Amino acid sequence: MLMHRIITHLFSALLLTCIISCGHSSSDDGKKVFNMNLDQNLTSLDPAFARNQNATWMINQIFNGLVQIDSALNTLPCIAKTWQVSADKLTYTFNLRSDVYFHDDPLFPKGRGRKVVASDFVYSFYRLIDPKVASSGGWIFSDKVKDINSFVAIDDSTFQIRLTRPFPAFLNLLTTQYCSVVPKEIVEHYGKDFRSHPIGTGPFKFKYWKEDEILVLLKNEHYWEKQGNEQLPFLDAVNVTFISDKQSAFMNFIKKELDFFEKVDGSYRDDILTKSGKMTAKYKRKFVLRKGLYLCTEYIGVMVDTNIAITKHSPLRFKKVRQAINYAIDKVKLIKYLRNGIGIPATSGFIPQGMPGFDSAAVKGYHYNPKKAARLLAEAGFPNGRGMPQVMLSTSTTYKDLIEFVQGELGEIGIKTKVDVSPSASLRDLMSKNEVNFFRGSWIADYPDGEIYLAMFYSKNKVPNGPNYTAYYNDEFDRLLEKSYYEADDQKRYKLYHKMDSMIMDNANVVPLFYDQSVVMTQNNISGYAINPLNWMILKTVKKK
Repeated sequence: MLMHRIITHLFSALLLTCIISCGHSSSDDGKKVFNMNLDQNLTSLDPAFARNQNATWMINQIFNGLVQIDSALNTLPCIAKTWQVSADKLTYTFNLRSDVYFHDDPLFPKGRGRKVVASDFVYSFYRLIDPKVASSGGWIFSDKVKDINSFVAIDDSTFQIRLTRPFPAFLNLLTTQYCSVVPKEIVEHYGKDFRSHPIGTGPFKFKYWKEDEILVLLKNEHYWEKQGNEQLPFLDAVNVTFISDKQSAFMNFIKKELDFFEKVDGSYRDDILTKSGKMTAKYKRKFVLRKGLYLCTEYIGVMVDTNIAITKHSPLRFKKVRQAINYAIDKVKLIKYLRNGIGIPATSGFIPQGMPGFDSAAVKGYHYNPKKAARLLAEAGFPNGRGMPQVMLSTSTTYKDLIEFVQGELGEIGIKTKVDVSPSASLRDLMSKNEVNFFRGSWIADYPDGEIYLAMFYSKNKVPNGPNYTAYYNDEFDRLLEKSYYEADDQKRYKLYHKMDSMIMDNANVVPLFYDQSVVMTQNNISGYAINPLNWMILKTVKKK
């Protein structure tokens, strides 16, 4: 394995040198190459399949959409320079820039990338709901538009979307990588192989990908965007390796073979961070470590529909038992000792801190209170857990230590649990069929609006087509969520969100554990990497000295 890594690194370095120097004179030394590692291979570079972090990170470098977000989660112009929304909030009209071109490709006339026009967005957006494509991003438009005629190219520079019902977070939704623009002639030429031949309009253009080993992106010399008076991007290339062993990848970062490293894994967490989340003396000033808010809630889910067989006779069907579980877990201790200070105790609802509209005063969750937990358990008919049958708590391998901590906390008040460990894919499959009663999960925001967290409890989002894994069905909750779709005033809509989040907390069909935080490490010669709560990678503004 070691020899294989050495050969891979040598091959990567030689290939990159060759690629960057090709077409340049010998005076073009000192190219700025951003070196990074992904611990899992990419599944696709096609925006229609931007379903996981690695894919979205790389797709975000190659493609653009109508709008984009900044580090404060503001929606800003991108290919659309301006837009108008009709009075009934059903029609969005976008005015496109005239200086945005697709990357060069031999399939274009004379090999030069052509200008982006409105019909490109008609094609790109319909791909997401086209059953022949089977995009994982179909949810973006599937319940919001009627058909392809909902996307209209009024002329080359004017694009219109007609919704079937209002959706206040629609502009935020369009910032997702799924909504990137792609060229029809290139996609149709390559078909499914567009996944490995991506042509976009972004700051970097695709050059080379050997799966599981190396990905190379080069600077788009014709990129349209500037920072002040400076042309973006500042880097000449992005070089990505795929070392699955996190300890090995971290050692490469320490040796300065990588410019960037994300996440602090358990195998070396104590080496980098103190229990209070500060950098250890060993690494001070050797590199830059930053933590930021991340729109991800780690939680335990509890099935509550007693019409389902596994719930019908479970002690978890009693609300006071579920509330006791919420009070029994010391989230502060969990974050300190299991995560070295990474994360924020989830004591203010399911919607995480960092989301616009989050208000810890408006939504009251659960703080650690073992006495109250014991009292609720007794009121439910199980004093000190007596008479309560053992419950199965399901998790994936990665989170076994976290769930064993929870198991210990519940044991302190007399709740007996058995931890069932499954591969992540198997657990997700069980959750998507309502076949697991008590389980660890996480919910990550795709766009910056609290609706994405509340939609998880909407009755119409039943599994297997929706994410209502706890089988929570409440007519009043549904009414409030549907009302929020027609509330254009953000502050009024947030109040509806607070009310719905409070309903979920009272019902206790989820046990929010912590709001996650992103951890980013960069070498001291790297600047301009902006952390954002969606944890999207934006490299166009990065500089390397």
